[in-house]
Amino acid sequence: MSSTIILICVVAYSILLFVVTWITSKGANNESYYVGNRSSKWYLVAYGMIGASLSGVTFISVPGTVGKLESANGQFSYFQVILGYLFGYMVIAYILLPLYYRLNLTSIYSYLKQRFGNYSYRTGAFFFILSRVVGSAFRVYVVVNVLQSFVFDELGVPFYVTVAVFLALILLYTYQGGVKTIVYTDTLQTTFMLLSVVLSIVFIMKQMDLNISGVYHKISHSNYTQVFFGDWRLKSYFPKQFFGGMFIAIAMTGLDQEMMQKNISCKNVGEAQKNVLTFTFILLLVNILFLVLGALLYIYANEQSIPLLMDKDMKIVSDNVFPSIALHSLGTLSAVFFIIGLISAAYPSADGALTALTSVFCIDFLGLKDNTTKTEEEKKKIRYLVHFSFAAILLLVIVVFKLINNDSVITNLFTWAGYTYGPLLGLYSFGLFTKKQVHDKWVPLICIIAPIVCILLNNNSTWLFNGYRFGFEMIILNGLFTYIGLSIIAKKKETLVSE
Repeated sequence: MSSTIILICVVAYSILLFVVTWITSKGANNESYYVGNRSSKWYLVAYGMIGASLSGVTFISVPGTVGKLESANGQFSYFQVILGYLFGYMVIAYILLPLYYRLNLTSIYSYLKQRFGNYSYRTGAFFFILSRVVGSAFRVYVVVNVLQSFVFDELGVPFYVTVAVFLALILLYTYQGGVKTIVYTDTLQTTFMLLSVVLSIVFIMKQMDLNISGVYHKISHSNYTQVFFGDWRLKSYFPKQFFGGMFIAIAMTGLDQEMMQKNISCKNVGEAQKNVLTFTFILLLVNILFLVLGALLYIYANEQSIPLLMDKDMKIVSDNVFPSIALHSLGTLSAVFFIIGLISAAYPSADGALTALTSVFCIDFLGLKDNTTKTEEEKKKIRYLVHFSFAAILLLVIVVFKLINNDSVITNLFTWAGYTYGPLLGLYSFGLFTKKQVHDKWVPLICIIAPIVCILLNNNSTWLFNGYRFGFEMIILNGLFTYIGLSIIAKKKETLVSE
């Protein structure tokens, strides 16, 4: 597929997105930006959250990791994480959402202010910003890197220019409408992403002359379908991935302003809960599709003797498998839908992040929402400045990540999440499950020490624990260390939770 056709797809899709933005952002104000005037339709939020939750990481990395037969995180082991997600989303629906609605929160980190004080409040907001900036950079990187490799390198466009243009487009369609716009654009993007995955499977089936039963037979008799792993030393050990997935869902969705900002834009807690439950069911099915696609990609490559890109250690570059086959081996129509799906997976990686980062900084650090000395227009100008500043920060982090990345992005993403979302998990757990107050000024120190201890343990686990390797359960350990630290600095006298 030529670079010109790919470029036309990118431009055409971007134009469609701007048309939707123009329609949905009419009459938008600061309240529209932060919580969509609390009038979002729950079914649109649920459906659109699929694209925001999966993003380019799932689109590229999950199918690629299926072929890692020699890896501790290969084959269908990711399904163990997905099972954990299901239980995590139940916690979000029936514990966190009622709390957020009862307190009428715009920023979910305001809970920490009411429960513990300003230091805890700002610490929670800071860790969200840190987590979301790097996490979004990971997600955007994997998509832009594909476009760079298959399109813009050929045109002589530098990587940083590609990223800058990509972020500029996202800025233009989010700076005005915020959540009000994103609810609709995410719906559009989810549709195209899912269509791309389904059609990719169909195209491979056609090339291999398979029906559905033939696909089942091929995959079930392949080397790619082991789901459950019983070696406790591996990262793919079932309890590690199941409970890691559960707490990753709680932290990366339930304690994440970007994801919750869309949920609390629903009219009431009942609609928000319907949204999460619907989202959970769809997410399960979609992730199964990605795993099936991954197995088919490797089976097709083996049978057709398609060469796959290798790294310096002669291991397959897993993030390159899906784009390489879709763009070069399945025909022009497959390539077109792959590019559209890729872009659809890319935009949600940054649009919601920019909106949520701006919201948290403006509300939690600048106090704009409750500021009575500034006019709405002055607040809007400050919001614009913050929005553009975070776009510049994302650009910088993505370029740095391009220089240092040497692993599949999904592994990097969840490793980082374990370190940065862990303190949030510990803070909220301590707040919800105890009535104790803490010495608030010591909370930032506890939330810094806990991840550092986890990093040291992770880097030395094989000799400290007889070959044991930490996986997704690191987020649980991090939250536990934070919880223990908060217990140490708790005040002796118990007080009622301030709600």
